[in-house]
Amino acid sequence: MRKVALLLIVLLGVAHFATVSRCEDDVAEDKEMTDEEDSDSEDEEDEDDDSEVKEENGVLVLNDKNFDAFMEGKDIVLVEFYAPWCGHCKQFAPEYEKIAQTLKENDPPIPVAKVDATVASQVAGKFDVSGYPTIKILKNGQPVDYDGDRTEKAIVERVKEVAQPDWKPPPEATLVLTKDSFDETVNNADIILVEFYAPWCGHCKRLAPEYEKAAKELSQRTPPIPLAKVDATVEEEIASRFEVTGYPTLKIFRKGKMFDYNGPREKYGIVEYMGEQAGPPSKQVQAVKQVQELIKDGDDAVIVGVFADEQDAAYEIYIEACNTLREDFTFRHSFSHEVSKLLKAIPGQVVIVQPEKFHSKYEPSSHTLAVEDSTTVTEVQEFFTKHMIPLVGHRKPSNDGKRYSKRPLVVVYYGVDFSFDYRKTTQFWRSKVLEVAKDFPEYTFAIADEEDYAEELKSLGLSESGEEVNVGIMADGGKKFAMEPEEFDSEVLSDFVRAFKKGKLKPIIKSQPIPKNNKGPVKVVVGKTFDDIVMDTKKDVLIEFYAPWCGHCKKLEPDYIALGKKYKGEKNLVIAKMDATANDVPNESYKVEGFPTIYFAPSNSKQSPVKFEGGDRTVEGFSKFLEEHATKLSQKRDEL
Repeated sequence: MRKVALLLIVLLGVAHFATVSRCEDDVAEDKEMTDEEDSDSEDEEDEDDDSEVKEENGVLVLNDKNFDAFMEGKDIVLVEFYAPWCGHCKQFAPEYEKIAQTLKENDPPIPVAKVDATVASQVAGKFDVSGYPTIKILKNGQPVDYDGDRTEKAIVERVKEVAQPDWKPPPEATLVLTKDSFDETVNNADIILVEFYAPWCGHCKRLAPEYEKAAKELSQRTPPIPLAKVDATVEEEIASRFEVTGYPTLKIFRKGKMFDYNGPREKYGIVEYMGEQAGPPSKQVQAVKQVQELIKDGDDAVIVGVFADEQDAAYEIYIEACNTLREDFTFRHSFSHEVSKLLKAIPGQVVIVQPEKFHSKYEPSSHTLAVEDSTTVTEVQEFFTKHMIPLVGHRKPSNDGKRYSKRPLVVVYYGVDFSFDYRKTTQFWRSKVLEVAKDFPEYTFAIADEEDYAEELKSLGLSESGEEVNVGIMADGGKKFAMEPEEFDSEVLSDFVRAFKKGKLKPIIKSQPIPKNNKGPVKVVVGKTFDDIVMDTKKDVLIEFYAPWCGHCKKLEPDYIALGKKYKGEKNLVIAKMDATANDVPNESYKVEGFPTIYFAPSNSKQSPVKFEGGDRTVEGFSKFLEEHATKLSQKRDEL
């Protein structure tokens, strides 16, 4: 019996333990369910919170969800668009909180709000916010830009001013031109800047406030410099006349004659650039000493026009010729008899003199052009460009684009230094180059400092040559040729240039290995296969230049692969890609200035590729682009 009783007690204990355990599990399970419900409830509350307007130290916090609702019915609101990481925003925060408190005490109170533009992208985009902090006063929902001092006093005064019931924004300083006013305005203006825009263009919207600020400041100058704008989508005839193909396009007009605008696109840059453009393109020199110093110590050719006076017809032709090239050259003119005598010129002549350090026995030190009534502006400009560089000049990063863009260009690299201590050595090597350059007038020759062009030497494979002097040739189409390292002299250089002329040299191309298997939907192009694939005149090619680290490129990849699959049945169409960080692009028509850069190379016009500049980087967007430009697209395509 004792054994039976003991067994019953054990069984009862086990049953009780099981029951308790089950209860604990149920409680835990119920707790988990309750936690999940609480969490869901909290998420719902968080979502609701986004639409509620919170307040931080007196400043209202707005976002994409609550902005429009908050603005309804508000006469005036001050809004700051900021970024949490922005140093200027952090510095401005205490001052902004003071502003909020001051305007809260106003009669009636004026709301002061802030928007995290890095999160509220819709609102920030709506107001074209591109910098931080951006301050706007919203009057009946319409933004009024604030660009004054970021102090409590200045901002409060401006807000109260705009808040007045009878306040109206001042008229635009930018002139609005139409077909009825355009010709008369630009023909009578000594100088005027005109923007051709499209109302829907994002770049135009971003430019608009900067352009208006510049217009306001330039209108207050003496004499004023007018800025104008033309809606190119409405005034199509005007836009077509001046070959406007993109927006915004800016052009300078002087008495109706058009010149390209190559300046900045923000207020201060526009103001400074137009101030320079409004001045004469040529500076007057009166003293002989001025010209002598330029010839003795200058780095660039000295251009001086010699004239009887400002009424001289030759002077008018000269000034007009200078206007177009004023950014490329420094022009001077003189009415002085002494300057004429120094330059061995007579009134009505233009003289180009090379600095003394570039003088040589193989070329004249100066060139002269007589400007007569029959001389055209184009002829004067051709004279400038023909004689601007010496037989062997000094190529530098500062003059590379303007003086040494012509190809083929023969460059001799070494320690170039024209200072007193090193001039003799510099001229020693330059004299060797001169002996060769005189025999190849069809090529441009230059010396360049090896430190200035370390990256270029590296791309030529010459950075570790061990030689004191190295040579490279930059040819048409972006091709580069390197002289095999050996002791430099005139004969070696001559042999190298002659071999290039005869087509016996192989170009230097940075390239990844040629892929062994290249049968995927997107064909891989490397430096060595660029000509074979992209420049194949039997096929149309869409080529993407990408960087492995580029986020936009990674985002594009699925759509680009899908595009390749869609057109895999097209025998005469190639969808391709190239890592532009690991390969040279051996053709200057395919300029890569950002990632991804995409070109369409039509079979019948490989030297004139069409750049894809649409924002729709989807299969549909690319398909539309291909169907518009393809020369060999068949009617049937494999669908995705």
